[in-house]
Amino acid sequence: MKAASIRPQLVVWLVGCCVVGLLAWNTFAVSAQQEDDDPQRDRLSTFMQVKLKMSQEVLAGLAMEDYDKIAKNSRDISLLTQAESWQVLQTPEYNQQSLEFRRAVDKITAAAREKDLDAATLAYLDMTLKCVNCHKYLRGVKFAAAPGGQLLPARGLVGN
Repeated sequence: MKAASIRPQLVVWLVGCCVVGLLAWNTFAVSAQQEDDDPQRDRLSTFMQVKLKMSQEVLAGLAMEDYDKIAKNSRDISLLTQAESWQVLQTPEYNQQSLEFRRAVDKITAAAREKDLDAATLAYLDMTLKCVNCHKYLRGVKFAAAPGGQLLPARGLVGN
């Protein structure tokens, strides 16, 4: 008799678990889809890919001791930092991170003009560290900034 009364409870429990699991999966899938369909995120991703490509060109210039290539791409990166798309967050910390990154990039340009490969290389390493630190900061802000872990955009775009 007990086995017969347990069976309906087990079925109800299993169906309940399946419903909760499906709802959780659906919520996750919809959230992931919304992130993938976010045009602001797509624009920022494209913008960051351009920055990455320019950084790679600076590195190639360093490897080939091509001062014109180094200077051109570091100048272009510096110009990117002044674009509205760059300003993904308005906090004193982000502004400081951005300023330090730009200064490192400008040091690369100056060293390239002086044809000082060692100084340009050290400035490139500094720029890379500043870039990584800023992205680390933005990831931390993304999870702490708002309910649901969404980064609040400053003007336009949402960061990684």
